[in-house]
Amino acid sequence: MRYAIDAATLLLIASGDVVVATGNALVAPNRVLPDLLEILLADVRSGARDEKAALALHTRATETKIRLLGDRVSRRTAWNLAREHDWAELRDAEYLAVATLQADALAAADPRLVRVAAAIVAVAPPEALTAS
Repeated sequence: MRYAIDAATLLLIASGDVVVATGNALVAPNRVLPDLLEILLADVRSGARDEKAALALHTRATETKIRLLGDRVSRRTAWNLAREHDWAELRDAEYLAVATLQADALAAADPRLVRVAAAIVAVAPPEALTAS
């Protein structure tokens, strides 16, 4: 299967908590890596993770086999989703656009994104990535 993933799921993959099964392909919007950095920065600021470990996780995440998307069609689809749902920001819409255009389902660990996505795309827990 082809899964769109969010930054929280990418963190689970980079940390080794979720191992992607052979045969599953991953896609995400270009913003997934900066979003992951924001999660890691919050962890460092709260004391949940030290800086060296956080940056090492980000490096592992950049080495994950994932197709990053940000073409004109996905940006326009994100725009349309945000307008249709009257969202003030494009962040969620970008993940949903990639899921709509390029994936069978969105594997998301961010509960807020899961709530928003459930009415728009098929949603799976990150653990679904371990099955082929």
